[in-house]
Amino acid sequence: MNQVVVSGIQQLGIGVLNVAEAWKWYRKYLGMDIKVFEESATASLMLPYTGGKPQKRHAVLALNLNGGGGFEIWQYTERIPQAAKFVPALGDLGIYAAKIKARDVHKTHAYFTSENLRVSPVVTDPDGRIHFFLTDPYNNIFQIIESNNWFGNEKKHTGSVYGVVIGVTKIEESMKVYSGILGYDKVVFDKTEIFSDLVSLNGGDSEFRRVLLKHSKPRLGAFSRLFGDSEIELVQVEGRKPRKIYEGRFWGDLGFIHLCYDIRGMEALNIACAKRGFPFTVDSIAGHDGNSFDMGEAAGHFSYIEDPDGTLIEFVETHKVPILKKLGWYLNLRKRHPEKHLPNWIVRALGMGRVKD
Repeated sequence: MNQVVVSGIQQLGIGVLNVAEAWKWYRKYLGMDIKVFEESATASLMLPYTGGKPQKRHAVLALNLNGGGGFEIWQYTERIPQAAKFVPALGDLGIYAAKIKARDVHKTHAYFTSENLRVSPVVTDPDGRIHFFLTDPYNNIFQIIESNNWFGNEKKHTGSVYGVVIGVTKIEESMKVYSGILGYDKVVFDKTEIFSDLVSLNGGDSEFRRVLLKHSKPRLGAFSRLFGDSEIELVQVEGRKPRKIYEGRFWGDLGFIHLCYDIRGMEALNIACAKRGFPFTVDSIAGHDGNSFDMGEAAGHFSYIEDPDGTLIEFVETHKVPILKKLGWYLNLRKRHPEKHLPNWIVRALGMGRVKD
């Protein structure tokens, strides 16, 4: 296939100390109750980011059928995952916050407040949208922001991943990845100032250049309706030198470890990324003789690139995905037209894998 189709944010990787504990919290408060797969295995292909050694891990891919990208909740099983040796400040390099969409920000804020969660006040961004910041028990920051883009109508306060806030050193260089490769071609705002809606964050009272990017064309592909629209917010701090959030640590250590996109046309993407100066640093096909990488209950082809500051972007071309494992119902996506979305009823059937507490 000589065409690249980016279907949307498939998942955001989150490194935790205890998958079961973290996932229960994310189910309760962020509605991530659909299990796509769960497996324990050895991460043998990520050697550039795991100290040159294969590392054993346990992971769950969870979704929220209201729409948005999922969480890949990830735990080392034979080493203690490390936290950053400093408290990351807004503008530090890497994924600083995850964007989570909400239909009613004020109601969501009131609910989280009643549950004694760590939340900022409700504020307004430069685009006029209301939002607030939630800090989970593991010190990960989520921006809860209003959105009208939904797949399901489940009685939950939120959907799932709508985008991320990323600290960068030079926005023009970073846009070569986020606009040039990932298709976020629409600049919603580009402002430099001290922003009142960021002052609750560590370091948020600094001056920033802040650029919000969206995609002007709707996403295509099998799960594009579920993943929905998304956005990337690039933040460049002025007046201080930012630090890398994952400085001296491994992929999979505590925090937001990568941003993953569901794609079709991996070979064409490989060529396109290399031409733009961002070659694949990991490619699962190279380690599996051209065959799918088996993820237990799913299979596919994955690869990674780094943005100009080393933030990891993953691409997954899904070949097999479980819809109803008990009945042996798996979808073979290789046989589908790359731009065609799945019927809604098939995507909703993922709800049969719901985990109830």
